[in-house]
Amino acid sequence: MSITASPPDRIAGASRRSGTLYIGDPGMWSWVAHRITGVLTFFFLFVHVLDTALVRVSPEVYDEVINTYKTPFVGLLEVGLVGAVLYHALNGIRVMLVDFWGKGPRYQRPMLWAIVGVWLLVMIPSAVIMFTHIFGGSPA
Repeated sequence: MSITASPPDRIAGASRRSGTLYIGDPGMWSWVAHRITGVLTFFFLFVHVLDTALVRVSPEVYDEVINTYKTPFVGLLEVGLVGAVLYHALNGIRVMLVDFWGKGPRYQRPMLWAIVGVWLLVMIPSAVIMFTHIFGGSPA
């Protein structure tokens, strides 16, 4: 008696067409992005509290650490931080509306596209201003 495995195109009883790849629904990617931006914001706040606490230990060390932040690489990270915090905040408002507004579940997809639009409307000019300061504009 031989033991046979299920065919490779069968996963948990569901058929899978050859050559297809599940890329997810916009709602799923919104959920993933919300978690990632939340974790990134948490880590930023953690580092920020630690480096700010250095001023109590040694003002000279604090000044050295702050001077290391004045690089184009850290400037790019700051642009990413602004984008992450902005997305997390806007999506958080959408999540609250979906959870607490009676019509929220019905309008969750249009609200997702609305927050993406608002994010772009705010983030593009913000990024242009920040890039101007990072790469040769006037100091802030």
